[in-house]
Amino acid sequence: MEDLIEGVRGDGYVIVEGMLDPDDVERKRADLDRILADTPTGRNDFEGFATRRVYALFAKTRTFDETAVDPLLLGALDALLGQYQLSAPVGIQIGPGETAQVLHRDESVYPLASPHPPVVVNSMWPLDDFTEENGATRLIPGSHLWEPERRPLPGDEVVVAEMPAGSMLLYLGSLVHGGGENQTDAARLGVILEYVVSWLRPQENHCLAVPRAVVSQLPGRLQELLGYNIHPPFLGYVDGRHPKTVLGRPE
Repeated sequence: MEDLIEGVRGDGYVIVEGMLDPDDVERKRADLDRILADTPTGRNDFEGFATRRVYALFAKTRTFDETAVDPLLLGALDALLGQYQLSAPVGIQIGPGETAQVLHRDESVYPLASPHPPVVVNSMWPLDDFTEENGATRLIPGSHLWEPERRPLPGDEVVVAEMPAGSMLLYLGSLVHGGGENQTDAARLGVILEYVVSWLRPQENHCLAVPRAVVSQLPGRLQELLGYNIHPPFLGYVDGRHPKTVLGRPE
């Protein structure tokens, strides 16, 4: 854990191989393939016109319930964010011929003054081997330490996050990154589990995206990460009470 945190704080990202075993990878891929069959491609350059995105992930599949609360991942989030929740969990299938995504920072959606402590941490879980040819995520090491107004320049080092299926790429929301160009004839599939500090609004409104009947059957920690929680002392209460009470759980 110390090496993981040191790497993320120093370079802005870390790759951990072997997080998912091959059977789990295949189970996740098969279930997402079921969903992707009815998922349209993107609506703009950022989503990707040859890319399919599975939004409302926890309303559509149970195969990432345990992944979202993986002890190593949550331990890193505890150290980096403190109090946090899921922000934008999404399956991403980059299709053949997709162009490279614009390099960006995930936390730029929040109009916060800089400098500030980390507010977003993202984890990417490849379900196919990620290679430079099939569109692996591109990263600029150390860019989380740049001034907010600095933009990538031609001479900046860009690292391609090549990694085998079942790995985890953990990176800060302030790190400049983007999906790569898929130059192959096969799609590449991965899932993003993005987290944000619990005093900021998540990108996706999980309380509407995931039906309450579904949430009520989930483990308590995952319920909290989907927004049925408070940021101390009381941000996020419902009718003066802890939001877990609407799921029938005691305060």
